[in-house]
Amino acid sequence: MNNDDLVKGNRQFIQQTRDQNPDFFNQLKEGQQPHTFLLACCDSRVDPSVITKMPLGSLFVHRNIANQASEEDTSFTASLTYALKHLKVKQIVINGHTGCGGIAAAWKGIEDPELQGWVGEIRKHLPNPKENPDLTPEALSRINVLKQMEQLKKHPVYLQYGAGVDIIGYLFHLESGELEKL
Repeated sequence: MNNDDLVKGNRQFIQQTRDQNPDFFNQLKEGQQPHTFLLACCDSRVDPSVITKMPLGSLFVHRNIANQASEEDTSFTASLTYALKHLKVKQIVINGHTGCGGIAAAWKGIEDPELQGWVGEIRKHLPNPKENPDLTPEALSRINVLKQMEQLKKHPVYLQYGAGVDIIGYLFHLESGELEKL
């Protein structure tokens, strides 16, 4: 893929969108009112809008390696604050996936110096590999989503602005395309 592919794809997007709704871009510029804040992994195979077929404006998305709801992540905290306080989202979705490289790196102890802090954060929320050697990568991804749901419930921003906002976990199965509610 090169820059021409991006421009070509964008032109197709514009044409298809205008064919379906000639006023779409005028409506889009008026602002956003997403119903969902979605935390997902930044894996290129797991684009939340694509795998859910949600239209632009429906999801306020934050992505990081292994979909971590970390209090120490100032970017996540800012996104969560904006979603809850200003956009007044109705639900929060944590969307993990099978075959997650971040989970595998944390489980196996693989650490590039630049990734060490992040991988260590992921590892804190996984079982001990020595005590649980038989856990599958899929089970680890599921555990991670559930742990991130717990983390989010304790996050100071959620505690301050999240009253009545549901937290839902999903696992996207790369091998089938299925989105499993946890």
